[in-house]
Amino acid sequence: MLPVDLSRACIDKIDLPHISDKNVEIFMLRLDKIHPVISGNKWFKLKYHLENFKQNNFIGILTFGGAYSNHIVATAYTANLEGIKCKGIIRGEKPPVLSHTLKECLDYGMQLEFVPREIYRQKNLLIASGQHFPGYYTIPEGGAGPLGEKGCREILDLVNKQPYSHIACAVGTGTMFIGLANSSFPKQHTIGISVLKGMKNLPDQFNDLVYPAAKKKYCKLFSDYHVGGYAKHTPELLAFMNDFYLQTGIPTDFVYTGKLVFAIKDLVKKGYFPQGSRVLIIHSGGLQGNLSVPKGTLIF
Repeated sequence: MLPVDLSRACIDKIDLPHISDKNVEIFMLRLDKIHPVISGNKWFKLKYHLENFKQNNFIGILTFGGAYSNHIVATAYTANLEGIKCKGIIRGEKPPVLSHTLKECLDYGMQLEFVPREIYRQKNLLIASGQHFPGYYTIPEGGAGPLGEKGCREILDLVNKQPYSHIACAVGTGTMFIGLANSSFPKQHTIGISVLKGMKNLPDQFNDLVYPAAKKKYCKLFSDYHVGGYAKHTPELLAFMNDFYLQTGIPTDFVYTGKLVFAIKDLVKKGYFPQGSRVLIIHSGGLQGNLSVPKGTLIF
């Protein structure tokens, strides 16, 4: 079992057609390199939950997610690394064949419990009752919440953030987006690319968590690049990911980073970024989800 190695994070310059002639520079913070499983932003979301667990008398860790959840497998690995009992509540009935993600979770010692979707939607009530999982420390789905945001505020500590006009990331729960917004400089722009269908503008719950108030006008969420919704993909997106890998040597995933990079390239082409902009893209890891597409679809 390997520990997380933050020293492996690096910044790559991204040179793509139709970008350099716009006088916009694109860079990528490679958080995918810090660990093969607890990759990208997953460690930052888990860090303070792990501290909280160790400071109290819990018997294990409990968390939630779907069959292809990066968070679920990262939590399973982390718990195994730390010698902690771990339980994953999985959305939906148990399938005849487990996903690669869930098989990995079992290999790391996570106990899986499948629940119907209608019950899963009421998971917060089950947690609040304290009757179903006594003694377990609960990590919210996706590592969302104040402790996850606190960890994500440390992402930009890995680099000199001064040179960048914009910080860009994919948005699911919004945990990393909020952390980046709150840790960037006052006039740095935080750009979020939603991977969820139906997320318009900057949701109220995001606004309430970004401070100071003057910072909110520098936060922008784009909701037109989800290609059908969470974990959805199209032949065009997968082809773009292959082209991006050929041009840069950087692997992306179809849930988050593929959509993020496609969106940023499209926004550059459309003239969204002023000339002279320097955009830092956060690679949030989570490449294991690519194993759900047919073998050979992606070249990396």
